Amino acid sequence: MKPESTRQLVGEALQKAENILLVSHIRPDGDAIGALLGLGLSLIQAGKTVQIVSRDGVPPNLRFLKGSERVQRSVTGMARLIVVVDCSDLERTGNLLEGEMVDVNIDHHITNLHFARYNLVEPTAVATSAILAECLPEWGLPMDASVASALLTGIITDTIGFRTANMNPAALRLAADLMEKGAHLSEVYRRGLVQKTFEAARFWGAGLMRLQRSDSLLWTTLRQVDRQEAGYPGNDDADLVNMLSGVDGDVVVVLNEQKSGKIKVSWRARPGLDISVLALQFGGGGHPAAAGAEVPGSLSDVEHRVLEATRKFLDEKAGTNGKGNA
Repeated sequence: MKPESTRQLVGEALQKAENILLVSHIRPDGDAIGALLGLGLSLIQAGKTVQIVSRDGVPPNLRFLKGSERVQRSVTGMARLIVVVDCSDLERTGNLLEGEMVDVNIDHHITNLHFARYNLVEPTAVATSAILAECLPEWGLPMDASVASALLTGIITDTIGFRTANMNPAALRLAADLMEKGAHLSEVYRRGLVQKTFEAARFWGAGLMRLQRSDSLLWTTLRQVDRQEAGYPGNDDADLVNMLSGVDGDVVVVLNEQKSGKIKVSWRARPGLDISVLALQFGGGGHPAAAGAEVPGSLSDVEHRVLEATRKFLDEKAGTNGKGNA
């Protein structure tokens, strides 16, 4: 099915539905929350009954967004239309939709499994929020300043301030359009990307103390005890992996211990390396330059397996490049 026709079908489904459930992934980032709130607030303004759900709630740095108080941590009743945004597979919703058929899947991850009745998946988009910024006007749905701010937050955070390799002129034009709708670029940039809590800074400190390097591979670990000592309330890495992506090297790995007995692994790679294929080996997914997986096991065991696979990945890429240059 062509993206244009899928867009039309999704728009028609949203227009017809009166009771809609919106869900995104665990440990939500700026694009997950931006897409949830951008679409959710727009549908509410259109007169729909909307339930907005994120199992892990809204990260502290994104609670400045209007409507963030509407985000629930659990589903309180099924809706006529179920929509999942910015999520490559159903497991990443945290089992919020176990046994339910998803109607609409809106995403930009290249590893998306197309698990819904309608799959609006556009890997060339810089963010799921960018897809919605284009589609809401096409679908005849409202876009006031609160919607525009949420969507701009998604675009800015997922491109790390317009600096990822997939940035393009169209995305910058979208950002300008959202500013004209009332989104404040400086506030969104500062609150969504730059500003950190004191607790997040202390959490970073634990990871930075254990930062290691081997050739072009950098890695560190974050333990549950680090989270407790820092007083950091989230289950994420406080965006440490994106900060470390600015350090010289080809690949950065952050291994983040979870309460569930699993390890959240985040990879970042320089342009030209497709790290998503490595994440797929561990049951995860993502983008060529930014991917992740949640891996069962102890921190030491997962660290060993992940680093071994990442080194092999880099060695194979180095060998391929060497043959190509011979």
